Amino acid sequence: MAIINKEHFTIARKIVSNMTAQSWEEIPHATMTYEADVTEFLKICKQLNEGCTDKSKKITINTVMMKVICEGIKAAPRMNCTLDFKRKLVRGTLCFHDKIDVSMPMVLKTGEMMTVNMHDMGDISLSEMTEKINDTVRRANNTDMNEVMFEVSLDNTLTGLKKGKIAQTIQRLYGAKMPGKHHVSTLSGKAKKEYYAIPETDRLTKHDIEQGTTTISNLGSIYREQKGECLLLEIIPPQTTAFAINATQRRATVVNDENGNEKIEIRSILPITVAIDHRSLDYNHIVPFYRKLDEIFANPEIILSWK
Repeated sequence: MAIINKEHFTIARKIVSNMTAQSWEEIPHATMTYEADVTEFLKICKQLNEGCTDKSKKITINTVMMKVICEGIKAAPRMNCTLDFKRKLVRGTLCFHDKIDVSMPMVLKTGEMMTVNMHDMGDISLSEMTEKINDTVRRANNTDMNEVMFEVSLDNTLTGLKKGKIAQTIQRLYGAKMPGKHHVSTLSGKAKKEYYAIPETDRLTKHDIEQGTTTISNLGSIYREQKGECLLLEIIPPQTTAFAINATQRRATVVNDENGNEKIEIRSILPITVAIDHRSLDYNHIVPFYRKLDEIFANPEIILSWK
């Protein structure tokens, strides 16, 4: 077997690999799925864009589903906690937050994927969410990914240093900046000056990349032909939850007719994967989340009031 090519990690890949490795090393994951019957829900979603001719203002299913999950989290606020856990001392503190900041993976026009922090998404309208997401996409496409990722990495490294993680700090700086195949290249000279002359309102900063209070990934938007659903989903510490929205699929489903009799019907089913940190949450803590989703999908007209 011959090696035909080698690809060394970019700084974005380094950050992702480090965070996901930490996730699986530290967090006892419990993962389950919620299967939503969205047959009627999708019809109501279409009504949100009736009469809208401005493509930039159209509300996507991705945005509606983010709102649905935020409504579920509001019913189960423990799912929006971050955790400070000291294993050696067996001490843990759950930090409750007054806002839902959503870490949202997105694909850029370059084909690169990055996770952005959509701040304060819990109590705003669908139109406001759409505007914020579109603005983030616009700024992301003006952003040098290596530069902003290095800002985040440096900030994390310095935070580790303040916490006494000296060895980790030295190793990270060595791994990123020592000359060689794994060197991380960032802007310098005129290019750097020109880049930082771009107003922060027109590019992403570390504020846009920092950790949110939970993560929502829309897998279905990347691959709409997906069959099945995500079964394993990493939680990025200190977050304690993560969600994956899968692709809508047509399935044979048991429903009740007008007389209350059961029958089999082909319905549109949207699986939602839910991962929890078992140090922080038990199953009973997420039941209010499920009940809120039950309520929304049973009465999908509610989403019209969110517009």
